[in-house]
Amino acid sequence: MPIRVMLVDDQVLLRTGFRMVLAAQPDMEVVAEAGDGVEALEVLRGAEVDVVLMDVRMPKLDGVETTRRICSDPNPPKVLILTTFDLDEYAFSGLRAGASGFMLKDVPPEELLAAIRSVHSGDAVVAPSTTRRLLDRFAPMLPSSAQEPRRAELDRLTEREREVMILVAHGLSNGEIAARLVLSEATVKTHVGRILTKLNLRDRVQVVVLAYETGLVRAGGGGAA
Repeated sequence: MPIRVMLVDDQVLLRTGFRMVLAAQPDMEVVAEAGDGVEALEVLRGAEVDVVLMDVRMPKLDGVETTRRICSDPNPPKVLILTTFDLDEYAFSGLRAGASGFMLKDVPPEELLAAIRSVHSGDAVVAPSTTRRLLDRFAPMLPSSAQEPRRAELDRLTEREREVMILVAHGLSNGEIAARLVLSEATVKTHVGRILTKLNLRDRVQVVVLAYETGLVRAGGGGAA
């Protein structure tokens, strides 16, 4: 079955361009479109979608709030944020809202297609190191009161799992974590899987976001004491 994609952008020409690129792929199909967040939520009620390509700056309801509402539903489609500027606060907010990644709008077509396939398969398409750059810049804006309930969630982790989470938040791959902790890569993969399950997170990007939100990792690169 082809990957069912929804395009959400207030620029008709941009949606047309994306639709042409996706239509040329045998494993993808554009099944829905919307010009703003309100329309997107309405369309999604009657459409079966696997991946949403979501613009952030739209009238009526922006992409961040739309993403938050989509991701709060049971079994939501994956959301891939499209942004004009790298490291902009909308991308940061989109990740916190539940998006599985973000891409620049001028990304080469082959990278966009690879990103859609990665998101559909359950992977995050933003490297944790890139997410970390976003968070280093915008984490100081997080309200401290919002962090408290989530800090308690970290008590579910073992000491080793906390170590692994910190290294994931620093942008290390499973192989790099394995070398740092003198573990096998398979063991690290198991630890990461348990972290995702215990904290009810979908991917490594959300691990990074939570590590910053809870103060487990500090903006600027330091780990919490």
